[in-house]
Amino acid sequence: MPVLGIGFLIWLLATIAFRVAGQYFFITDSAVVLSILYIIVVPVLGLVTVFTCRKLRLTGLENVVAGVLLVLPGMLIDTFVIQFFGDIFPNMPASNAATFGSWLMWAYTIVLITSIIIGLGRTAKPNR
Repeated sequence: MPVLGIGFLIWLLATIAFRVAGQYFFITDSAVVLSILYIIVVPVLGLVTVFTCRKLRLTGLENVVAGVLLVLPGMLIDTFVIQFFGDIFPNMPASNAATFGSWLMWAYTIVLITSIIIGLGRTAKPNR
């Protein structure tokens, strides 16, 4: 399933970004920076979801399934990443783990909601 692979690749690249440079952009003691991080995820992951669904030429509820498959690898692996946050991200304080987990849930929710909107929009039959 290519969507699972895409989801895993997105998770891997994001995890590498946080591991290498998370201390520079995931600043939890700044409400402004944190708010920007929550806001920026909406268009970025929304576009990634739309692009993936269109590229694979999915129809109807296939889009919803694709959304689930996009987030599944990350959700499974991130349960352990959050638990062992300090070991996986020694570049960030362990106190960031809860906020990181919250931000991840938000990001996964954006993908799921986007895929539901696309999927339901493409299954709706026009009134004649």
